[in-house]
Amino acid sequence: MSAAIDVLIPAYNAARTLRSAVGSIQAQTLADIAIHVVDDGSTDNTPQILAELATADPRVRVHRKANGGIVDALNHGLTFCTAPLIARHDADDLAYPERLAVQKAWLDANPGAVAVGAAARHIDADDRPTGTIARLDQPDTASLSAVPAREPYMIHPFLMVRRDALERVGGYRYAHHAEDTDLYWRLMGEGRLYNLPDVLGDYRMHAESISGKSIVNGRVMSIGSQLAAFSARRRRDGRADLVFAKEQQRALEAAGTIAAMVDVAATGMAADERLAFEEAVAGKLLELTSYRPYELERSDAEFVRSVANRGFGHLSPADRALQVRRVAGAGARLAAAGRPRDGLALVPRALAPQMGLRWLLRAPLFSALRARVARSRAAPVK
Repeated sequence: MSAAIDVLIPAYNAARTLRSAVGSIQAQTLADIAIHVVDDGSTDNTPQILAELATADPRVRVHRKANGGIVDALNHGLTFCTAPLIARHDADDLAYPERLAVQKAWLDANPGAVAVGAAARHIDADDRPTGTIARLDQPDTASLSAVPAREPYMIHPFLMVRRDALERVGGYRYAHHAEDTDLYWRLMGEGRLYNLPDVLGDYRMHAESISGKSIVNGRVMSIGSQLAAFSARRRRDGRADLVFAKEQQRALEAAGTIAAMVDVAATGMAADERLAFEEAVAGKLLELTSYRPYELERSDAEFVRSVANRGFGHLSPADRALQVRRVAGAGARLAAAGRPRDGLALVPRALAPQMGLRWLLRAPLFSALRARVARSRAAPVK
């Protein structure tokens, strides 16, 4: 007899956090669950830990396979899932005890919905709260016409989805560090997606995060996320869908520069689609670097400038203003970091005054002045 929920956890060399992550699922108030952990060819103590957990709790089912990456691991795990609901979890995150019960209750009350997410508190590598909470917009605010595409965000390790909907869309695809976003675009054709406001777990942010550890992964994510959106746009328009091949991801990572990566990803695109794709990738790269812990390298700056030099006149006023702010802001950050030449390589001449102003506002004198003004405004009136 199937459980009410199958929990799917991919694990690769996760010995440090695995016990607490799986333990947070074992401690759920909803106990009618099966916990499927896919060991993706770990070389640390992950197999031994999983064997101990499975021996102590028959709900823990271990599926070991040769290392192949998260998409292979997830699709492999899905073949063992028979419950009507599938909950994702990661081997380094923590679910609060009521997480599964709250999400199942919402799906039970909303039969037209196919997936539900949640808010989560950020913690660091040592389990310390960072002071921030990830609260996402609703997926139905996504837009394929925005630049870059406004994606239907859900925190992947806090996703619960109906298994039949997941099977109808074909599971996960090799969308180059955007396999979750690609899945959400496809699920939107099956029914409603919704992000609960409830904080239902701890979401770990650390240096090894896929999107946070290097500019290379930022480039791959920029391309993968926009390929997923262009794929959705093709389906919407009744055109042939893009094909996501595992070999393409290897080629992307080996390409070196963002311009070379675009050449790989845009193979087969018509000229007008290629131009739009370049613009979307440049916009996404600027978006990521605005809040991720890395800045653009010279080749990235030159690529973005080549796109920005075409002008933003064809964009909506909101998108045009956003791109101008992000280009000028990225240039100012580079200048403030002691890389003014890279900043100038990024920013078109027409936007140089805005970059200069933003750089000045980052200077120590202006920062101190802003802090002084803020203190004076906060001081009690006598």
